[in-house]
Formats: sequence, C-alpha cells, structure tokens
Amino acid sequence: MLVMNKKINAHMITMLGLLIALTVVLSRIFGFETQFIKISFDFVPKIIMGALFGPVWTGVGAVAADTIGMMLFARSAFFPGFTLNAFIGGLIYGYFFYKKEVSWKNAILCSLSLTIIISLILTPIWLAIMYNQPLTSVVIWGPRLIKALIMFPIQSILNYVVGRALPLKRLKNYLATVR
Repeated sequence: MLVMNKKINAHMITMLGLLIALTVVLSRIFGFETQFIKISFDFVPKIIMGALFGPVWTGVGAVAADTIGMMLFARSAFFPGFTLNAFIGGLIYGYFFYKKEVSWKNAILCSLSLTIIISLILTPIWLAIMYNQPLTSVVIWGPRLIKALIMFPIQSILNYVVGRALPLKRLKNYLATVR
C-alpha cells in the first residue's frame, strides 16, 4: 500500500511542486507559530496532494515543504521529529483521500487521526525533548489541548469542503492522461 510504484510524469511533478510551495506559504507565511504551538491551514494543499498522489508521495511532498519552509523561514531550531510528523501527516492524508470519495467519515477520521497521532502523541514528545520539559508539563499540554479542541472541527469541515469543492476527479484524469 505504501509502495511508490506510481508512474510520475512532468505534469505531476509540476503539480506536486506547486502544492509544496502552497504548503510552505500557508505554513510559514500565513501560519501562527509560537514556541509551543503552531496553527496554520497548510493541510489544505495536503488534502489535494493526498487525493492526487497517494500516501507516500504526499509524505514526501510534506517533508519537502517542511524542509524548504525551515530553510527559508526558520522560526525555531530544526528538529527532525517535526519532519517525521510532516511525513506521517502526508501518509495519513494519502490514506484517507487517495482513490476514495471525500466523505464526512473520511474527513473526520483523517482529522481525528492527525489530532491524536501528531498533535497529542508525537508533538508533545518532541517538545519535551527540545525544551527539556517533563512530558506532563502544563506548558506542553495546555496549548496542545486548546488547539486540538479548536482546530479539530475546523479541520474536519475544511477537509470535507475542500475535498468536495475541488475538481479532484478531473485533475486525476488529466494527470493520468498527460504524458
């Protein structure tokens, strides 16, 4: 399921590049970030990547966006755990949206998976390591829980709305037929 056996052409690379650039802009320029929390809408291009390219390519695109964004617009020290988060997030988007109809169920399960795995499990571990804080610290958990409560419904709704509003089938057909 996570094998990169999909044949990729120049149009697909171009589309992936544009989505990576859009991810960087939404994450680093229009995102809100402090030492312990980051809120952005960079998941919108990741939905499109997931629907068009599948889990592995979306993970690779998310890693590229994270790395490029960090090189161009660093707001804190580089930590590889957050790049791992980007890859896992890409895998999750690809799993829920590749070759599947965008439904409320997929939109909510995708948001729930991202919230639990990345926001509530991995990110607190990375922050505890980075800032030498105990994993039970309110400094780490306070902002995370508030963000999860606010962003989960917003992200679920936007996953569904963006996934349904975009002509993803037409884009998939176009990318498949162009050589």
